[in-house]
Amino acid sequence: MDETMNRLIRALDLEKLEENLYRGVSSSVGWQRTFGGEVIAQALVAAQRTVAAERPVHSLHGYFLRPGNPQAPVIYEVARIRDGGSFTTRIVHGIQHGEAIFTLSASFQRREEGLDHQMPMPDVPRPDALPSAADLADEILARAPEPIRRYWSRPRPIEFRPVSFDHYLTREPLPPRQHVWVRTVAPLGDDPALNAAALAYLSDMTLLDTALFAHGLSVFDERIQAASLDHAMWFHRPVRVGDWHLYAQDSPSSSGGRGLTRGSLFALDGTLVASVAQEGLIRPRRPPEG
Repeated sequence: MDETMNRLIRALDLEKLEENLYRGVSSSVGWQRTFGGEVIAQALVAAQRTVAAERPVHSLHGYFLRPGNPQAPVIYEVARIRDGGSFTTRIVHGIQHGEAIFTLSASFQRREEGLDHQMPMPDVPRPDALPSAADLADEILARAPEPIRRYWSRPRPIEFRPVSFDHYLTREPLPPRQHVWVRTVAPLGDDPALNAAALAYLSDMTLLDTALFAHGLSVFDERIQAASLDHAMWFHRPVRVGDWHLYAQDSPSSSGGRGLTRGSLFALDGTLVASVAQEGLIRPRRPPEG
């Protein structure tokens, strides 16, 4: 298996220290700070470890409180808030060096039948009609600024196929929306809990950037201080993250140094499997004084 996938799977296999207490290590090798999606996924795994398998996660809400250090482990403390007839609630605190860096509330529901509808998937090119990672590097990234080339060339456990790459090649304002096909670089099997955690991991990728399109900027722009502030996710239907999913994103508003982004994750057959919302810091950097 691909080494980046091995690192991700190891990162999601938390060590149990005590009842309701787990330790996670980072797969963000060489990063200055821990990737936010990894913290979301690990906190979800910690909560899942305290919930019966027949109650999958249906929603999570998290706040990023401090940057994480990828060189140090994160301790996840789970509070068992409620175990009801249909729903289970957990709160998880991610702690590093004695301080909370992340907090998560997650709700789980026993499987049941109910009313079923969804919005249709956007009509965009399929992933097999788009450039592969190798094609992207040869045909498009060669024209992109160096920070963007470095980011997209970095080995990772998630494969991306953007429908458009225009926003990285121009500083002209563009509509604040994008469509990206995503999947893990290797299959994850059928474990619903692991697939949900992996989906949470990738849901933090490319999302905040969408709020900057309207301003002709990207998260790689040195004029911008960018960071995720909070993250919410709703799991609608079962998912296999090793298969292609369309991540349809838009940004309805930015103000006050923050940008709001929304995302919908569709399976290849058009099934809506999850919805995402995130607010992030997109603060213009002040010029040095003096």
